[in-house]
Amino acid sequence: MQAQNARQNALQNPEVFWAEQAAQIDWYKKPTQILQENSDGTHRWFADGELNSCFLALDRHVAAGKGNRIALIYDSPVTDTRKTYTYQELLDAVALFAGALKAQGVGKGDGVIIYMPMVPEAGIAMLACARLGAVHSVVFGGFAPHELAVRIDDSKPKLVLTASCGIEFTKVIEYKPLVDAAIEEASHKPEKVILLQRPQARAQMQAGRDLDWYDIQQDVQPADCVPVAATDPLYIMYTSGTTGKPKGVLRENGSHAVALNFALRNVYNMQDGDVWWGISDIGWVVGHSFIMYGPLMGGCTTVFYEGKPVRTPDAGAFWRVIQDYGVNGIFCAPTAFRAIRKEDPEGALFRQYDVSSLKHIFVAGEKLDSPTYHWLREMSQKPVFDHWWQTETGWPVTAPLTGMGEDELRVGSTNRGVPGYDVQVLRPDGSQADPGEMGSIAIKLPLPPGVAQTLWGDHERYLKSYLGTFPGYYHTGDGGYIDQDGFVYIMGRTDDVINVSGHRLSTGEMEEVVATHPAVAECAVIGVSDELKGQLPVGLILLKDGADISPAQLEKELVALVREKIGALACFQKALVVKRLPKTRSGKILRAILRKIAEGEDYAPPSTIDDLSILPEIGESLKAAGILKN
Repeated sequence: MQAQNARQNALQNPEVFWAEQAAQIDWYKKPTQILQENSDGTHRWFADGELNSCFLALDRHVAAGKGNRIALIYDSPVTDTRKTYTYQELLDAVALFAGALKAQGVGKGDGVIIYMPMVPEAGIAMLACARLGAVHSVVFGGFAPHELAVRIDDSKPKLVLTASCGIEFTKVIEYKPLVDAAIEEASHKPEKVILLQRPQARAQMQAGRDLDWYDIQQDVQPADCVPVAATDPLYIMYTSGTTGKPKGVLRENGSHAVALNFALRNVYNMQDGDVWWGISDIGWVVGHSFIMYGPLMGGCTTVFYEGKPVRTPDAGAFWRVIQDYGVNGIFCAPTAFRAIRKEDPEGALFRQYDVSSLKHIFVAGEKLDSPTYHWLREMSQKPVFDHWWQTETGWPVTAPLTGMGEDELRVGSTNRGVPGYDVQVLRPDGSQADPGEMGSIAIKLPLPPGVAQTLWGDHERYLKSYLGTFPGYYHTGDGGYIDQDGFVYIMGRTDDVINVSGHRLSTGEMEEVVATHPAVAECAVIGVSDELKGQLPVGLILLKDGADISPAQLEKELVALVREKIGALACFQKALVVKRLPKTRSGKILRAILRKIAEGEDYAPPSTIDDLSILPEIGESLKAAGILKN
């Protein structure tokens, strides 16, 4: 009842609801202007408020006597390193590094690019920028030089902060040559490169431009927090754009802090002193919202992990971390659990560890297929909640409110809308779909605090990309439906709907069925053009380790399974076993690229791809199966 009341109150009177939430964080100047709506459909939250995000994450906890509490745990199986920071120690490190940045001329409004692996210094750098009112843009360490150059030219940073290397499993990836190549290509030239030397690979320093991470901290004074307006930018997060030019999602300080505090407490039920593990990288929005800012603002201990779900050293890695630190809640992408399931299907490694501290498991980032859900639920004996959000929203759109005692779930659904989000399904003409009817997922304006209101340096693109399709709505780009009880089902991007003989069918729904086969570890279903039927679905299948079935027999069984569960109209007749599936570094399968490969179309691999060598591999497999066009 409490959860439902919160949803109703947030939609019926958003100003009152969010004023109450804003009162729960510390402001230098409390806002009186809660919501201002602009003529173009955008809006401003807490416009006259002043605060500092670093103060909320660190200083206020130390001032409240919690300086000895563990703030951050660094666990790096790839370097066999463990380290902890108390709130006082983290504050001291951040204030000193902020002082070093200040000495290099960084001030309020200046841009800083952070191109680093998952080491504590990367998180310290983020908070140091926030402390000064500088705008940070974290670029996933290891991105190709061209992609980094594009981001340098777009954000025009004063400094680039980097490390000598990152580590992927046992492979050392040197970052400095990538940074040098990016700056060489970029039109904008950052004034300095500040480099963290790691023992796994020492980098060459360029005289006059490059500075050592720790050398610049000598003989400088720790910096105080700089008050900023609620509407001042905190960070730019680049996300892939359809034009090839990445979109710089801009996050504001005030609404971001209010939204994260609400989500941490009410969605994830993480309370003061709890141990939280956002299993991601700071290069992604999850790393910003729920590795660094959210948990620390909420007085939690956050786990900072440099490793993988498997092979660092094995598929028991996650469970070991949960046991070692008494983790109370986790957030992870489904693909990580699919990788663990593939290598430890019977849970032998899981049973070696005590995960009783865990309240629940949250997953997001890609559709949680029902086989993975049931495996994880039965093995862990913990509630497993699928939920949904985007880089642009910065925090959950649909999720259970576990902090309000809500634990209802429906397999296949990402739950109901979170307070503040009026989630609807629209037909192509903008009319509201009926319960159970597939359509475009949209959010009625105004959007709640925390959601991006513009793109860095390109407001028109924001308006066109998000507010232009359905007037009065934010268009998410995802398709799905809402059932009669308000539970939202995300079936994939709207371009993951194919047209077979006039029937609009969801490839996500077919994937859900294919994934139930006991031999299937992971799958992608794509549509390929067909002269007779318009489009036909093709399944690309990754087998579980040790699966004993021939490709021909598997295809036969999958065809029968889809026919039984969806019907003959799906025309699912092709299932191809592949060694790997192309993914982003965050684990999302690149279905759009798969479609272009199958159609023989030109494509530009996205900057987020994990391994380029998979693409020609897939092309050869499709060609051998007679699926590849042209």
